[in-house]
Amino acid sequence: MKKILIPSFSLLLLAGCNNAAPNPDEATAPFEAIATGLDAPWAINKTGDEFYISERTGQVAYIDEEGTLTRQEVNFSDALSGASEAGFLGFVLKQDFEESQEAYGYYVYESEGNDYNKIVSLVLEDGRWQENDVLLEGIPTGNVHHGGRLELDAEGTLFATIGDASTPDLAQDLGSVNGKILKLNSSNEFEIFSHGHRNPQGIAWDGDTMYASEHGQSANDEINIIEESHNYGWPTIEGDESEEGMESPFFTTGPDDTWAPSGIDMHDGSLYVAALRGTAIKVLDPENAEVLESIEGFGRVRDVFSDGDSLYFITNNTDGRGTPADGDDHLYKLNE
Repeated sequence: MKKILIPSFSLLLLAGCNNAAPNPDEATAPFEAIATGLDAPWAINKTGDEFYISERTGQVAYIDEEGTLTRQEVNFSDALSGASEAGFLGFVLKQDFEESQEAYGYYVYESEGNDYNKIVSLVLEDGRWQENDVLLEGIPTGNVHHGGRLELDAEGTLFATIGDASTPDLAQDLGSVNGKILKLNSSNEFEIFSHGHRNPQGIAWDGDTMYASEHGQSANDEINIIEESHNYGWPTIEGDESEEGMESPFFTTGPDDTWAPSGIDMHDGSLYVAALRGTAIKVLDPENAEVLESIEGFGRVRDVFSDGDSLYFITNNTDGRGTPADGDDHLYKLNE
């Protein structure tokens, strides 16, 4: 396992399956389909008019400017895990991708009968992705709660979300990377950026403000404003609970509602949240945490992506928990 710099600051309840089939004919916002036939897609990347989307089954779905999908194989150094929610998860192109053809990837793998998470760098060569450097490996994980999101800030610094591996106390253990958001430093080592997370799933920035989405134990899903070295409470507090030295969320769904939030992004001044269990895109006002809109009709939504002009999203009805319709899963563009 690669070196981790530990800073000096010192229940297996699934969100459940939602079997409601998608029905875009009754969508609550205008849209257009960019591509169909995706296989449990996870993370959206866009460069120019081309898309690169990770699929849990272990490929990158490349979609050209005409909307034609080609699957690019990924040469992983370890076999992908077949555990629930596992496989090839986070995927983000480096800022100089057009020149370097490099990206970062996050996957769950099997080794000697156990499952672990790994963060690597990848390079695209002759239409195939090659794993060329291991940044962090041997990250413990459970049957669920893998985390898995990778995002770059405006300076190109890599951040990663790590789940608590279904062992809640790890989230408060600063000797463990589980239940944390990590930051890759200039020495190519990961530091703990924040802790006390259950299963963080999305990261986005509004200027200097960093947001992260997180699954609650049973409802009480959260959107947090992330500050370095802060403790976000799990498993001591959740939802609207408070405790000295711990951060309560910017937004929570409360004890009676479950979104199972996934990828998030800022677009036109609002925070867009992909909701799996909630089968919607939830739109939040970042000033007062008010839900402005719920965009529905597509089934489970895994990720959202803004290129500054348009908002794109991927459904996740083929992930084993949804009810796929013909052509699922899809890459869509929102036309609001």
